[in-house]
Amino acid sequence: MTTITFASLGTPPALVAALSASGITEPFAIQSLTIADALAGRDVVGKAKTGSGKTLAYGIPLLARTKPGEPNKPRGLVLVPTRELALQVSEVLAPLAESVGRAVVAVYGGQRMETQLKGLADGADIIIATPGRLIDLVDRKLCSLADISLVVLDEADRMVDMGFLPQVEWLLRHIPESRQVLLFSATLDGAVDHIVRRDLHDPVRHEVASDTITVEQMVHRFILVHEMDKMKMLAAIASPHPRTLAFVKSKRGADQLTADLRKAGVAAAAIHGDLQQRHRERAIKEFADGTLKLLVATDVAARGLDIDEIDCVVHYDPPPDPRDYLHRSGRTARAGEEGLVVTLVLWNEELEVRRMQRRVGLNVPIVKMFSNDARLADLVAWEPHADEAVGGSR
Repeated sequence: MTTITFASLGTPPALVAALSASGITEPFAIQSLTIADALAGRDVVGKAKTGSGKTLAYGIPLLARTKPGEPNKPRGLVLVPTRELALQVSEVLAPLAESVGRAVVAVYGGQRMETQLKGLADGADIIIATPGRLIDLVDRKLCSLADISLVVLDEADRMVDMGFLPQVEWLLRHIPESRQVLLFSATLDGAVDHIVRRDLHDPVRHEVASDTITVEQMVHRFILVHEMDKMKMLAAIASPHPRTLAFVKSKRGADQLTADLRKAGVAAAAIHGDLQQRHRERAIKEFADGTLKLLVATDVAARGLDIDEIDCVVHYDPPPDPRDYLHRSGRTARAGEEGLVVTLVLWNEELEVRRMQRRVGLNVPIVKMFSNDARLADLVAWEPHADEAVGGSR
């Protein structure tokens, strides 16, 4: 069987060399499936989750096919749902862009606009943008979309979930019809399918089915906690793990929990939309490199986080929707590894959590514990039994 390489997919030699210099020599599955079609100019729909290698799946064709832009008139566009993802994509593509003489600028809210405007004025060929900031720049006539020839919609399902569908459609209406569109999404139903049918031309579809995370790939634990003991419970759960990601329902809750954890001697930081971008970036970097043990996040702030080695996800506040349970939980159990997912349940949340369990196909006992319980040292090894459940077997 012929080995698939970046070169055999049609990647230009300069990009092949730049990838090799970075230690990237073999394409991931989603890259092997999509790069050749995208390089040929086809509209492409790729079904792939975060962490599957999709950034290079669209980044290589984007860099290869985008011509030089003029000041404030870029030729390539990547739309992403969050600032964090904009930065991550920029960090991947910027060094590769240099190898083919192209310039990349990230355009997102939460940062001083002057830096981004200078990049556009200097002749950015490709921009990586969140929808709101880009619309603001277009409205102010600080950026023109008239020369855009290739558009990437990255994590389209996340953009829909976060309410960005009207902004995405507004931007597509201001881009020439002759454009090429590459759309990547973990799901392709509902509003995402609407985008595909309305805004793409005869797209070729590719899917990496094995990349779908299921509840079976995770170890699930549900613990009934006392409100006064809840923070200590999180600290105890996180203690054996290098990286724990805890989800809360509000920005204020994230700040308060982080402050309480720090007072208790736990290395923790929060990420949410009200924090200055430099604080968010530092927290994510320290969490990724292992300096920071516990990251407290709101759902919106965690969109686009691409950190592979998260050992434990804690639903500090139970998620409002079964889909959110799966999205949050999917931050662990990456790259074939087993992940631990723990949901903390207050007495008045028990009924709703049981209902959510049924909707995601789980039947796991909710067991009452305190933060000094010895079982917390290894929740993966501990197997809850029905007779331990709150209220007995159900």
